[in-house]
Amino acid sequence: MDGLEALAVMAAGMGAGGINAVIGSGSLISFPTLLAVGYAPITANVSNNIGLVPGAISGAYGYRRELAGQGRRARTLAVASGTGGLCGGILLLTLPSQVFDAIVPVLVLLAVVLMALQPRLARWVAERRPDDARDVGPAPMAIAFVAGVYGGYFGAAQGIILLAMLAVFVPDDLRRSNALKNVLAGTVNGVAAILFTLFAHVAWEAVALIAVGSVVGAWLGAKVGRRIPATVLRTLVVLLGVGVALRLLLT
Repeated sequence: MDGLEALAVMAAGMGAGGINAVIGSGSLISFPTLLAVGYAPITANVSNNIGLVPGAISGAYGYRRELAGQGRRARTLAVASGTGGLCGGILLLTLPSQVFDAIVPVLVLLAVVLMALQPRLARWVAERRPDDARDVGPAPMAIAFVAGVYGGYFGAAQGIILLAMLAVFVPDDLRRSNALKNVLAGTVNGVAAILFTLFAHVAWEAVALIAVGSVVGAWLGAKVGRRIPATVLRTLVVLLGVGVALRLLLT
C-alpha cells in the first residue's frame, strides 16, 4: 500500500466512523475502499470490522449523556447482539455467502419500513404494552440477535436495523436510541473482531489506518448526530437505507 492508498484508507475510516455514529452503514465506505486498494474480500471484511471497533467506542463515548439511565437495557440487548455477532463471524469464516447475501437487502428494506412508520408503530406498541412491562422484551432481543448475526457477517446497515428496532420496540427519544445503537453495534464488531483476530487473515496495516480514521470520524459524528432533530434523523435513515438496499441488490 503506497502513501496515497494509505491516506484513502484512513479517510474512508474517518467517513465510516462518522456515518456509523450518526446513522450506520459506514462500512459501505471503508469496505469498498479496501477492495479498491487490492485486499481480498474476506480479508477486507474482517480487517474493516476490527478497524471500526475503536470508532464504535469513540462514538459511544461521544453519546455518553444520551446513554445515561440506559445501562440495564444496554447490558440486556448487548448479550443478544454479542451472541449474534459471534454467530455471524463464524458464518463468515465457514459458509459460502450466496444464501446469506440474498436476504441482506430484504433485512435492510424491512428496517427502512420500520423506521418510516416508527411514530405510528411506536404508539401502537405502547398502547398494547402492560403498564408494568419491562422496556426490553423478546421482540427487540430477537431483532438484536439477528442484526448481530448480520453485523458479524458483513455489518453495513446493521445500525439502520438496530435503530429501527429500538425506535419501534423500545420507545425513547430517537437520539437516545441512536446512542444505544452505537453500543450494540460496537458490541457486535468487538465480539466478531476477537474471533477474526484468532482465526482469520487480518491486514493489520489496514486495521490501524481505519482505526485512527474511525476514532476521529466517530467523535465528530457524535457531535453532529446528537444535534440532529428526530424527524431529520429518521429521514436520513430511510434515505440511506433505501440507497444501501439498492446498492446491495445491484452488486
